[in-house]
Parts: sequence; C-alpha cells; structure tokens
Amino acid sequence: MLLSGCGYNDIQRLDEQVKAAWSQTLNQYERRAELVPKLVSAVDAYMVNERTVLTQVTEARSRVGSIRISAEDLDNPEVMNRFAQAQGQLSSALSRLIAVSENYPQLKSDGLFRDLMTQLEGTENRIATERGRYVQAVQDYNLVVRQFPTLITAKIFGYHTIENYGVSRQDEITRDPEVKFSVPAPAGTQ
Repeated sequence: MLLSGCGYNDIQRLDEQVKAAWSQTLNQYERRAELVPKLVSAVDAYMVNERTVLTQVTEARSRVGSIRISAEDLDNPEVMNRFAQAQGQLSSALSRLIAVSENYPQLKSDGLFRDLMTQLEGTENRIATERGRYVQAVQDYNLVVRQFPTLITAKIFGYHTIENYGVSRQDEITRDPEVKFSVPAPAGTQ
C-alpha cells in the first residue's frame, strides 16, 4: 500500500510508455530500411552514371542494419549516438538519391519507382510522428521522476531522466544549412 502513494506505479507506467513509443519509432525506421533495397533496385537500371549515389545509399542502409538497438539501449548514449548518426547518413543518402532522380524523367514516370517513393514519403511521415510521440513520452516520464514526492521513489529504485532522441545532436540539427547556387556563365564567355 505504501508504494501506491509514492508514484512507483506512475513511474512504471510511464517507463513502459517510453519503451513502447521507442519501439514504434524503431518499427518505422525498419520499414524505411526495408524500402531502401527495393528503391535502389528500381533506380539501378536508369541511373547507370550515378553509381556513387547508389553505393552511398546501399552503404548507409548497411550501417543502419548493423546497429542493433532496443528500448534497453535508451540509457546508453554511445549506442543512441551511433544509431542517430547512421539514420542521419541514410536520410542524407536518400536525399541525394531523390535529388539525382530528378534528372531522369523516365525513372520518375516508372510506376514501381513512384510507388516506392510514395511509400518512402509515408514512412518518413510516420517516423516523424512516432518520434514526436516518443519525445512526448520521454517528457512525461522525466517530469514524473523529477517531481516531489516521486523523485524520492525514483532515486530509491534507480530511475533517472532519459535524454531525448536527437538532443545529443542538437548542434548538428540546428545549424544553418549550407546553400550553394550554381550561376550559369553569361552567354559567349565560355
């Protein structure tokens, strides 16, 4: 009866919500990773001159696949940082692939490619949604383990605040993007 009034059950409930939200986020990242080989395969025939981009996407996908992470790793900043870096590299490689695909009208008109791009776009939206839910779950949990009297219960049972996903990369995420415009040479100056 003593534990029910000290916030222990709230901490347990919120801890489970954080883990469930993280699992849902991972599900969406896995879905994206599963789409990548199909996308690379679909564009492979069209982008003969863009092997570097395809290689970068494939290698980034491989790095993502090599990192095993679960809800138990939320307290391990090293694992979380490696995970975030690998996901960022995959996002960047996919962005380059999409940008290069703009140069291939036949590819853009291919039904399989369009379908895969629609699936990828939907998955990216679901990743953003699930990350938002995870951030909210972490915030709710952190508030409870930092408030009195549950703060005492949390300390007794070894619970502590959880760093939110992406916070360790805050400087990287919030820096100004580098924008370069290519200016065509004036006519007759070539």
